[in-house]
Amino acid sequence: MIYDSFGPNPRALRMFLHEKGLTLPKTDVDLMGAENRRAPYTDKNPGGQLPALELDGGPVIGETVAIFEYLEEKHPSPALIGRTAEERAETRQWQRRVELRITEHLYNGFRFAEGLSLFQSRMRVLPEAADGLKATVRDNLGWLDGLVAGRSFIVPDRFTVADVILYCALDFGRGVGQGLDAKAKNLVAWFERVGARPSAAASLHPMSSSIGFAG
Repeated sequence: MIYDSFGPNPRALRMFLHEKGLTLPKTDVDLMGAENRRAPYTDKNPGGQLPALELDGGPVIGETVAIFEYLEEKHPSPALIGRTAEERAETRQWQRRVELRITEHLYNGFRFAEGLSLFQSRMRVLPEAADGLKATVRDNLGWLDGLVAGRSFIVPDRFTVADVILYCALDFGRGVGQGLDAKAKNLVAWFERVGARPSAAASLHPMSSSIGFAG
């Protein structure tokens, strides 16, 4: 069973499942109301984050990428991480680059600024760091834009979890003041390409329209 909610990471899992052609039972958790930060949810997932996957028998996987890895092993086709050891290593390399250089900074830039009122009671926030984090995102998107020239996807020739993670983050980002710079033409084309996939629209949470940004 999936513990689901509004947000870019839960959306990434929904997009992954759609690409895989998988349907799993879901329970919606009220992220906006901080239901994920208290019992009984934290009894299952002490990290308090979303999404999470509860396995038969009760164990809960509470990290999005770990859920991707588990489901890929159980359902290897179509491969969104890789069919071979070499492909999987290449995907994980780009996934880590995307997360460590871009998405984590984007999310914290939001949490420490526009999302401050929502997050200040849930975690340590550093409002003084927000501008620097957002600038780091812009710098690293410029770096990535040059690397993906001539490619259809982040990993050459293959649609992977790296695309899913980055697309959901950037679609969220454009609603909270961290949109792609039009000068990053390679990434803009990539973003439009991924956004045209059926999984992009299918993965949007129903709350997206009322909240005013994508998740």
